[in-house]
Amino acid sequence: MVVGLRSRFEVVREKIRLHGDEARHEQTDQWSNRDLIPLPPSRRTWGWFHYFGFWTLSSLNITNWQTPSSFLTQGLSVPQSMLIIIVGRFLIAAFSTLIAWCGLRWHIGFTIQNRFTWGLRASYIPLLQRILLNFIWNAIQCWNGGRLVAVCLTAIWPSYAKMRNFLPESLPTTGDQFLGFIIFWILSTPLLWVPPEKFKIPFLFTSIYSALGMLSMMIWALSTAKGVGPLLNTGVALPEGSMWNVSWLLMAGINQTIGGITAGITNGSDFSRYARNWQAYVIGTITSGWITGILVCFVGLVTTSAAQKIYGEVYWNPPDLLMMMMNNGDGSSAARAGVFFLAFGFGVTSMFENICGNAVAGGIDLAGLWPHYINIRRGAMITFVAAWIVQPWQLVNRAVTFIQVLSSFSVFLSPIIGLMAADFYLLRGGKIRLSHLYSAKDSSYWYWNGVNWRAPVAWICGWVPTIGGLIVTVNQDTSAPRALYELYFMAFFIGFFTSALIFIVLNKLFPVVGMGEYDEVDVYGTFTTKEAAKLGIIPVEFQTDAYDSIEPSLAQETFDKKE
Repeated sequence: MVVGLRSRFEVVREKIRLHGDEARHEQTDQWSNRDLIPLPPSRRTWGWFHYFGFWTLSSLNITNWQTPSSFLTQGLSVPQSMLIIIVGRFLIAAFSTLIAWCGLRWHIGFTIQNRFTWGLRASYIPLLQRILLNFIWNAIQCWNGGRLVAVCLTAIWPSYAKMRNFLPESLPTTGDQFLGFIIFWILSTPLLWVPPEKFKIPFLFTSIYSALGMLSMMIWALSTAKGVGPLLNTGVALPEGSMWNVSWLLMAGINQTIGGITAGITNGSDFSRYARNWQAYVIGTITSGWITGILVCFVGLVTTSAAQKIYGEVYWNPPDLLMMMMNNGDGSSAARAGVFFLAFGFGVTSMFENICGNAVAGGIDLAGLWPHYINIRRGAMITFVAAWIVQPWQLVNRAVTFIQVLSSFSVFLSPIIGLMAADFYLLRGGKIRLSHLYSAKDSSYWYWNGVNWRAPVAWICGWVPTIGGLIVTVNQDTSAPRALYELYFMAFFIGFFTSALIFIVLNKLFPVVGMGEYDEVDVYGTFTTKEAAKLGIIPVEFQTDAYDSIEPSLAQETFDKKE
């Protein structure tokens, strides 16, 4: 009987195990599968508009629309708030490109990129942080998307907003909100079957629809209010007795703007590796990540200001404003129809933002944990199903402090970014040995039992100075030393530069063997002939038995001369 169960188990395990095409170098083992290997030219399909659409997901959304609100409520003026947004969005684009360059050059993602810095086993430390964030933010995004579904349903059936609450009183939500969450989750699920190589159509649809929806909303508000309203003319109005002057609030605002998207910066190479060329990534990042991101903040500010003139109150959250526009379902059929199409646009963007930014990114990260059994699609499904385990209705409505901690997770992520940048650019000169990233045997990235101890030491040193500020900020402890807050207001920059500097010093004091080495031949068929020539690598079609040769490497000499 035991033998029979074991044989059945082996049959099931073999069925769910992933298998790659060895002829295409799609090895599947403990460290690799088809979705983790360096992407070949045939799978690098993203042009500039793909990246325009990719950044649209973090620009044409509700969160970015509301960005000015947090700065105005602190007492800053409109010009000062917009200055924060302009500088912050520029730094986001700059740091994203900095980290994504490894993917543009070597066509590997975040999961693999950390292996040469942390070691094959220690790379699980940043990987697990990303997986945790993907699980939680996916659930929260599904819940927020459910609110937009509720707006759409109210526009169609006004009685929906007044439905009887069929949930127990112990649950911190209502029946209409929960039903909206379920519908949003179900409608999002089919998008999990779309591979990243085929994201162009969803990007095109969400970009155009959301942009037109936001512009229509602003035009309606300006037309109805016959002007921009008083909010747009807000001047400096620091609260009486405020601990902070304008300069510190500007610094905190820039730090907050970058910190809000640090998780996306960290795994930038997950998506940059799909680029046809580096120009596509840079153009898409600047036009959408920076310019469009600024414009959306301004459109949100103008619309909210005009709406204040109409309704006498400030509605920063678009679902709340949309409900007000149709009088909670009691408005005219024309008003409800307009609100439906606006809410639908926000909802579709939120849906695909969640799939791309959380589910697919989570799938890539999970694939790094169990390459034998998990690819991007399976990992995305696991991430999506985890929304029910996370229970976002509890987090959003009860665990406010927990959400604040998550929003400030850049305290731990910015040191990781610092390590990635320092190692790739300053220590390795942009050179890595791809074949050693997928095998523990004789790998220069195995270090000591798969751990490069320098990385965790430098990482911890990066967040120790700012963790105290995070704690006192979340606890709203006004009696804490001022220095803790000041360090926290610069957390991203302190974490990035501290970890980078300490990591460089440790590597100089305790040098690593094989630093700056690279494969002399294109082992995985990753590069075009032009790319291989630029890197000084023998392209796949011209390979001979290079590894058996005892002659000095002509390819290595060629690379060094180019550098």
